[in-house]
Amino acid sequence: MLEVLGRHGSGASLDELATSLSLPKSSLHRTLAALRERGFATQREDGRYLLGPELLRIAFDFYDRLDVRVLLRPTLERLRREVNETIHLGVLDGADVVYVDKLEPTQPIALSSKVGGRNPAHCTAVGKALLAWTYPTTERLLLWAAEHAPLAHPTDRTIDRPDALAREMARVRADGFARDMEESEAGVRCVAAPVFFGAEGPVAAISISAPKGRLPATRMREVVRSLLREIAATPSASRAAG
Repeated sequence: MLEVLGRHGSGASLDELATSLSLPKSSLHRTLAALRERGFATQREDGRYLLGPELLRIAFDFYDRLDVRVLLRPTLERLRREVNETIHLGVLDGADVVYVDKLEPTQPIALSSKVGGRNPAHCTAVGKALLAWTYPTTERLLLWAAEHAPLAHPTDRTIDRPDALAREMARVRADGFARDMEESEAGVRCVAAPVFFGAEGPVAAISISAPKGRLPATRMREVVRSLLREIAATPSASRAAG
């Protein structure tokens, strides 16, 4: 019943609910009365039923307590089994991306990143995936860049000029994923995509990193397909359209 009410933003009549749910009106009355008593449903003056404020409060409370590490760990594990490379889960914190989870591959050459570690967001794939949708316009991205100027320049490939970074973010949004072509660490390449849980902005981003010899252009395309497919298959999560 809550799902049906959620599809009727302007409210649903008792007849509409009875038809959608294939339930007798007597049963609907009892259930609606219980939902109204607990604040999960409300009724307009014209008799149409709407979702109630208590349901919204619970949803926001759940979102505030959301542990993305728990929800996304199965996705990270599937990706590691599929591509056997380093998998990161990151969140945005000001000018930095913070790694909240990391899975290592069975292959040699481990990366130096660690859970709780930070990197400048603009030069990592996971950070760019978060920036592109957290600041979805050129104006907002430029304001972010100005607030955190000067932007770090760890390698000669780092995009640190605000105008060039704005163009890169537009490309990331168009493609639906971000790339790090040795922009954070020489010899390391990375791809990443944001994860949404019905929120206006991304709650986190997942990246796949590898030495550049293991991530040439041809394999990068395959890895991106795996990344986007696994995010799309994560229950309650969604990826950005690209």
